[in-house]
Amino acid sequence: MRAALAPGVRLLRALPRDSRYRGLTLVLTFLSYTSYHLSRKPISIVKSQLHPNCSALGLNPHNDSNSSTWCCWAPFDGDNYKELFGALDNAFLVAYAIGMFISGIFGERLPLRYYLSGGMVLSGLFTALFGLGYFWDIHVLWYFIVVQVCNGLVQTTGWPAVVACVGNWFGKGKRGLIMGIWNSHTSVGNILGSLIAGAWVSSAWGLSFVVPGIIITTVGIICFFFLVEYPEDVDCSPPLHHMAHDEDPGGVTISEKDPEAVTSNEGPLSLSGQSSADHSHSPKEPAEEPEAISFLGALRIPGVVEFSLCLLFAKLVSYTFLYWLPLYIVNVAHFGAKEAGDLSTLFDVGGILGGIFAGLISDYTGGRATTCCVMLVVAAPMLFLYNHIGQNGIGTSIAMLIICGALVNGPYALITTAVSADLGTHESLKGNAKALSTVTAIIDGTGSVGAALGPLLAGLISPTGWNNVFYMLIAADVLACLLLARVVVKEARGWCGYMARKRGYVVTNLGQPLVPRCQNTASLPLQKDVCYPLLLLLHLHVGIAPGFAKPSA
Repeated sequence: MRAALAPGVRLLRALPRDSRYRGLTLVLTFLSYTSYHLSRKPISIVKSQLHPNCSALGLNPHNDSNSSTWCCWAPFDGDNYKELFGALDNAFLVAYAIGMFISGIFGERLPLRYYLSGGMVLSGLFTALFGLGYFWDIHVLWYFIVVQVCNGLVQTTGWPAVVACVGNWFGKGKRGLIMGIWNSHTSVGNILGSLIAGAWVSSAWGLSFVVPGIIITTVGIICFFFLVEYPEDVDCSPPLHHMAHDEDPGGVTISEKDPEAVTSNEGPLSLSGQSSADHSHSPKEPAEEPEAISFLGALRIPGVVEFSLCLLFAKLVSYTFLYWLPLYIVNVAHFGAKEAGDLSTLFDVGGILGGIFAGLISDYTGGRATTCCVMLVVAAPMLFLYNHIGQNGIGTSIAMLIICGALVNGPYALITTAVSADLGTHESLKGNAKALSTVTAIIDGTGSVGAALGPLLAGLISPTGWNNVFYMLIAADVLACLLLARVVVKEARGWCGYMARKRGYVVTNLGQPLVPRCQNTASLPLQKDVCYPLLLLLHLHVGIAPGFAKPSA
C-alpha cells in the first residue's frame, strides 16, 4: 500500500512557483547572515575568560605565586587589557568598514552566489584560526590582530550580497515588514553565537570560535548549491519595485511623472504586471545588460547620504552593546561569564521585535525616516534609565534589555534592509538592478565606521566609568536622529500633499497649477475660502512647494 503524499510536499505543490523560489531565497539568505553574526559574537563572550578575576579562583595551583593574573591568557593579562580588547575589536571593524566600500563594487560585477559562498568559507576559516590560537598555545598579539583583520575583510562579502538577492526577488509593497522579519537573522545569529560560545567559554574557549567557523562554512557550501540570484534565472516574474499608485515624498504619483515607468517591460526589473507565462508567449528583444552604477552615482541617489550618516551613529550604539554588554554585566551586576553571555541575548531578542515593529510601522505610514527618528528619540532616555536602574533586579534588567534592544536595533535594522533596498531600486535608476549592492555597501560601510568607533571609544572611556560610556551612546543616538531631519521634513511634506488631495486638490509637478479635483460648484466656496488659503500658507512657510492656482469662483 502506497502512503499518501507527505503534507509538506502537498503544501509546496500548492504554492505558486514564484512563491517557492522566493521562500527558498529568504531562507538561504536568512541562514547565511545568521551564520555571519554567529561567527562574530564569540569574541564578546570570550573576553571575560581571557582576563577573568583570578582572585575569585583562589591561589595558583601550579606554583605558590600570589599573582592576581595567573589565570589570564597572555597577552591580555596586563592592566591594559581593555585597550587590547578594543584593539581586537577595531582590527575587525576597521577592516570591515574599509572593505565594505569596495565589497559592493565587486558584488555588482561578480556572480552573487560565488561571491557570497566564497566569502562564507573564508570567514569560517579565519574564525576557526582565532580559536586555534588556544589549542596552539599562541600568546602573541599580532597573531590575533592579523586574523581579525582578515576576517573583517572577508566578512564584507555577506551583507551586500544577501540584500541584493532579497531586493531582486521582492518588490517595494511590504518590503519593510518582510525585511523586518528577515532581518531578525542579525539578532538570531547573535543569540546563537552567545549560546554556542558560552557552552565552551569556561572549559576550552578555542571551541567558541572553531564551532561557529564550521557552521558558517557549511552554510556557505549549501548556498553555493541552491541560491538563485535573479527571478529571471528560473523563469519567474521579477518584482514590481515601483507601482502606478506609488507616490514620492512630494505627493506626485509615478504615473503622473513618467507614464512610461508603468508600461515599460525593458530592463532586468520589469515594472509591468505580466507573469512569466505571458512573457513566454510574446517575442521580445534581448535586453542589454545594464552597466553597474559608479560609487559617485550611488551617492547622488536622494537619501543615500543622510541614511548612511544616520547609520554611522546608530551602528556605533548597536555594536558597542554587541562587543561590550557581556563585560558590562560582569563588572556591574557581578554575574559569571556564561550567565552574562546568556543575559546579553535579551538585547538581541529586543532587536528582533524592534526590527519587525519598525518595518511594519514604516510600511503602514510610508515614513522610513520618521519611524527611525522616533525610535532613536525614545532610545536616548531608555539607555540612561538602563544604566541607572537596569541592575536593580533581574526582572528590571530583563525588561530594560529588551526595550533598549528594540529601540536601538529597530532603526539599524530598517536602514540596513528596507531603506537600502528602496534606495538601491530608486525610481531615478530607471529599473537598473546593478545599483542595489553598491548602495547597500555604501550605507553599511558608512555604518561600519561607527561600528568601529563605538567599541574603540568604549575601551578608551570605560576606565573612567561606565556612566561616561552611556553618555557617549546617548549622544550618538541624538546625532543619528538629527541627521535624518531633512528626510523627515520631506516625508511630512509628502503627507501634507496627500491630505491636500484628500480635501479636493490634485498636487502636480513643481510649477504646475494646483487644481480642484471635484468640479462640483457647491464645493467651490469651501475650496476657495478655506482650502486654498491654508495651502498657500503652507507654501509660504516651507518655501518650496508645487505651484498653486485659485479655484474659479
